[in-house]
Amino acid sequence: MRSDLSIKEDVLDELAWQPNIDETEIGVTVKNGVVTLNGIVDNYTKKRAVENAVKNVTGVKAVAEEIKVQYSVNDKQTDADIAKAAFNAIKWHSSLPDDVVNVKVEDGWVYLTGEVEWEYQKTSAINSVEEIKGVHGVSDSITLKRAVKPVEIKEKIKRAFERMADVEAKNIIVEVEGHTVKLIGKVNSILEKDEARKTAYYAPGVYEVKNELEVI
Repeated sequence: MRSDLSIKEDVLDELAWQPNIDETEIGVTVKNGVVTLNGIVDNYTKKRAVENAVKNVTGVKAVAEEIKVQYSVNDKQTDADIAKAAFNAIKWHSSLPDDVVNVKVEDGWVYLTGEVEWEYQKTSAINSVEEIKGVHGVSDSITLKRAVKPVEIKEKIKRAFERMADVEAKNIIVEVEGHTVKLIGKVNSILEKDEARKTAYYAPGVYEVKNELEVI
């Protein structure tokens, strides 16, 4: 079990290591392995970069992200401008069929809804709007619809875990009920937990993943 102090030191070092992050803008507190982040950054991409960097640190069990995005006067956009840019970004994305993702913008927050076939399409839609100027946050309510029947889901996921160098497959139990997968066990980082969830979603026939993995 790592101490909160050592985790905080590693978090600060990781933020300082990232070229697109100014660590002096970010406040970090750690309690029982839970990292709370606060501060102000000038775009949403930086906010996401901070969160992702912290997930790389061993011992971090959860991240409470309270960072605010504050654009300069020249970079501020209306909701209509953001909505138009988001619509175009999704429309032009090669992995997304036309008219499957809907966009709504309120107070700089982009709300995505719709139905896609695969997890990577959902991820592509989110990634395509995160870097748009003026965005303060992204709320994802896109659902998955698979035509493939849930055949041998458990074995496919287990084999996928075994192929991944950054996931300890032997520590993960996979349970399948219908189209729902539950992941149980222990992993070394939030990043490993997230990678396990993403990998499970890629299996044909999976509609939902209940990620109950514990970070040690």
